[in-house]
Amino acid sequence: MQDAHNEEKNLDQLYRDVLFEHYRRPHHKGELAGAEIVTKGNNPVCGDKVTVYGKLDAQGERLEEVGFDGKGCAICIASSSMMTETMRGKTLAEASAASDKFKAMMRNEAAFEVPPEVPDLEALEGVKKFPVRVKCATLAWTTLKNGILAYQAGKTGGETVEACETNTEKE
Repeated sequence: MQDAHNEEKNLDQLYRDVLFEHYRRPHHKGELAGAEIVTKGNNPVCGDKVTVYGKLDAQGERLEEVGFDGKGCAICIASSSMMTETMRGKTLAEASAASDKFKAMMRNEAAFEVPPEVPDLEALEGVKKFPVRVKCATLAWTTLKNGILAYQAGKTGGETVEACETNTEKE
């Protein structure tokens, strides 16, 4: 029994380390020049604010590059970093579906499955235990999905679309 407790404690520490590594050195952070998708997200409950950028292929169907910029808590920034890794190379349909799946996993509406290309995502599973922090983890994902929807609706050219994650929102 003690070994299981120590193993769980070590795993929790590993996940904390992964989150803080993404927070300290986020992947693909910074404005992405020439992005066709530019969307701002805001979590007024804790003050997280992100802008998500998507650069598309010549056909306008695949995310060649995904980046983000902004300020937020460690969970928000780490999740934003992991989101950019997850979404790069996906079609808009795949990215929308991945966003929906991630939000469902974080809300305990679907089993938590980690894509093999982004094993660090497993570190976010523990956030589910803290419902108030789920919005921090899903902000960048929701923001990208809203940007994709706006792009598909004909708002092109890097226009800014506002996205918001609030405690009362239930998508």
